[in-house]
Amino acid sequence: MIRNLFAGAALACFCMIAAGQTAGDAPTPLKIEPAHAWADPTHAMLLDVAHAGRRIVAVGEHGIVLLSDDGGRSYRQAKRVPASSTLTAVYFADAEHGWAVGQWGVILATADGGETWTLQRSDTSIDQPLFSVYFKDARHGWAVGLWSLMLVTEDGGRAWKVAKLPPPPGSTKADRNLFHIFADRSGTLFIAAEQGMVLRSRDGGATWEYRRTGNKGSLWTGTSSADGTVFVGGLLGHLYRSRDGGDTWDAIDSASTGSITELVASGDRVQGVGLDGFVISGTSTAERFTARQRPDRAALTGFVVSRSGREILLSKDGILKPE
Repeated sequence: MIRNLFAGAALACFCMIAAGQTAGDAPTPLKIEPAHAWADPTHAMLLDVAHAGRRIVAVGEHGIVLLSDDGGRSYRQAKRVPASSTLTAVYFADAEHGWAVGQWGVILATADGGETWTLQRSDTSIDQPLFSVYFKDARHGWAVGLWSLMLVTEDGGRAWKVAKLPPPPGSTKADRNLFHIFADRSGTLFIAAEQGMVLRSRDGGATWEYRRTGNKGSLWTGTSSADGTVFVGGLLGHLYRSRDGGDTWDAIDSASTGSITELVASGDRVQGVGLDGFVISGTSTAERFTARQRPDRAALTGFVVSRSGREILLSKDGILKPE
């Protein structure tokens, strides 16, 4: 069973395996040097994937950034990545402008669809990783991570500022791990967090509030369907849905016992992947999702559908072949 890298940071059981660390190990110091070229990087641990126009961009251990221009049939490494730390998430505001975040608070940016990247931010004084990044356009973005770390930019990442969050109910300080930031169709921001909490901002990130889902486990991912329904999922296959913008949440049967690591919405269809090889699917109105489990029980970490409808699955062992 995969063990946590950081005490209390449940997401680390799949997003920091590359460091080869378990609880109690000292983290490997970040080296500000280019990511190495690998003979077959498609078998490296990959943690997130996104569309950059028609291109597919995946990120993972050792600063690996993979690009595919043929719908996921073949991949190549990006030409220049200036940091070799594990990258946990990637997001593109358009076909050219994207950001990747990861270990040691690294934030990388690209303006050419992922071919080359620049280092916008890092903090080697403490290994406080970033788990997720979201931009509403090419200038305004947020990155979130361990111990309520939230960074905000209004200039495309040339400057990142730390945002102070309020403490959650019953606490005196903001110390929750923030695992995934996303927005619904109205622009309301959500963050899936630990202890069953979802953070919500209805004013573009100026203020934040905590919403309880009814779950006590970590929520690792979230998405919003075309009709505005919001979903979050996490430990042990727990899946929750809100039809009122995050005011209230209902538990949905995911038909899975594997912890959900990624949710993706297209129209009213919601698909996801998780640990133990689970792939789930449903609609915004379904009371129960369907699930299939891969025979290899792979630890799935990311999911995207190519323009041609090809399912692309990421795992701790790289990009998986279709079943």
